[in-house]
Amino acid sequence: MGVGVLAALGGAAVYAMRSGKSGIEVDTVKVSRVEALQSFVTASGEIVATKYADIGSAVMGRLVELKVKEGESVKAGQVLARIDPVQASSSADAAAASVGALEADARAAATQVRAAQASLEEARSREKEAAASWIRAQELQRAGLLPQSEFDKASMAGTTAAAQVAAATAAFERAQQAQASAERRIAQGQAERTRARDALAKTEITAPIDGVITRLEVEQGEMVVMGVQNQPGTILMTVSDLSSVNAEVKVAEADVMRLSNNFPATVTLEALPSQKFTGRVVEIGASALPQIGTQAAAREFRVKVRLEGAVATLRPGLTCDTEILAAERKNALAVPLQAVVEKDGQTGVFVVRDGAVEFTPVKTGIIGGLSIEVDGIADGTEIVSGPFQTLRTLLNGDRVR
Repeated sequence: MGVGVLAALGGAAVYAMRSGKSGIEVDTVKVSRVEALQSFVTASGEIVATKYADIGSAVMGRLVELKVKEGESVKAGQVLARIDPVQASSSADAAAASVGALEADARAAATQVRAAQASLEEARSREKEAAASWIRAQELQRAGLLPQSEFDKASMAGTTAAAQVAAATAAFERAQQAQASAERRIAQGQAERTRARDALAKTEITAPIDGVITRLEVEQGEMVVMGVQNQPGTILMTVSDLSSVNAEVKVAEADVMRLSNNFPATVTLEALPSQKFTGRVVEIGASALPQIGTQAAAREFRVKVRLEGAVATLRPGLTCDTEILAAERKNALAVPLQAVVEKDGQTGVFVVRDGAVEFTPVKTGIIGGLSIEVDGIADGTEIVSGPFQTLRTLLNGDRVR
């Protein structure tokens, strides 16, 4: 019985609070226009050089000379290091000698071709003469002017000449095949010589671009290896062009669709907290970054912001925070973000009229800080802005103070 009385008294108190003259205590604010409402996307990342090169080795061997230090400026083509060239030099010399021998063989084969061709032409000339003699012998025999023995001799000479032509033709073809084979061996030898010379040249490591040695991974005397399938090679160093740098940040999937190239940004560095750098978005990842670990997590996309101004003192790897201006509204009508509530599937605010509240639907726009753009109420309208829990329980017609 006592519980029922308390419940009735509580209900009466709530009713009195909602309908009485005192009303529910709330915070109110008048809707106003702001000069510029800005919406930002924030993300963290690191500084990277716009242009850089990881330098590996195309040959295996011991690093016998290291000519640079980390932080040193280099020019394109400058020798940075040398790998022991003894084996590569020997291979190059052997390949060159092999090509010399093959070229000598090819010259001999060409001489044989010319000799075989001359023999063939001579055999064809004799065959032609024997054919003419055979024709004359036939004519003389029909006239009864040539003995049978001479006729048989002319016939035999023609047969012998034809056999000599066939033999000379076969010899010429063999000589041609030998020459072609020699030329193929030369081509193979020349390819091997080129490969050996290339390997020798690659024992000298040069800078591919102008820049600064931003990472040095090896010491003189170490063994270096070249990359093979599924096995990366040794990275000797990284050369970075620090005349232009990017802030490379990871943006949440909920925000990345709001960004486009050329959007302005402000970048701050933990190493230089009192300094801000301006920049613009230059690249937005087309696919999400790989997720690390097995637990499901929000997807992130890589976004690059090109920094402007004096950036030569910055170093790759410095951590940074980036604030990208995603949207801006001039002379926007804005209200506190928490003043906007959902009621019966509609988005709106509680307008205060004559001491009571009336839920009024609004259309929302961009969010800037703790304010949100709205459309559907007039400038100067008084609305309820808090407290947060009270806003969630307000009803149409509630009296407020």
